[in-house]
Amino acid sequence: MKRDFELIRKMIFALESGDHDGWMPDDYKIPGYSQEQIDYHTYLLVDGGLAYGEKATQAGHKVVEYFISRLTWAGHEFVELASDESRWRKAMGIFNEGGGITFAELSHVLVALLKTKSAEIINNSTL
Repeated sequence: MKRDFELIRKMIFALESGDHDGWMPDDYKIPGYSQEQIDYHTYLLVDGGLAYGEKATQAGHKVVEYFISRLTWAGHEFVELASDESRWRKAMGIFNEGGGITFAELSHVLVALLKTKSAEIINNSTL
């Protein structure tokens, strides 16, 4: 299954919102995504260090499932980087033109865009 950064973004926002105590397999639905996609990306959140989780795979399931208890520090950092819609679209646009994308590259581009915006704010400040 292909990794989907849009789905990962939606999932970390849901986890960060604190609308639930953890995330059990099959408990959470995201419109436009199958349960198998959500389960796989739940695994990726844990494997990638964005969330704390424990294996919760049930017999007969094809995908390794995880119970997610909360975001990690890195998960919260990614929420901050990905929270601005304009910055997110710019970053994703850069990679859509060039093909593949890694999490590290995406994070670096989001940081660079954030630094650029911060520099603009500081330069326009009347402090």
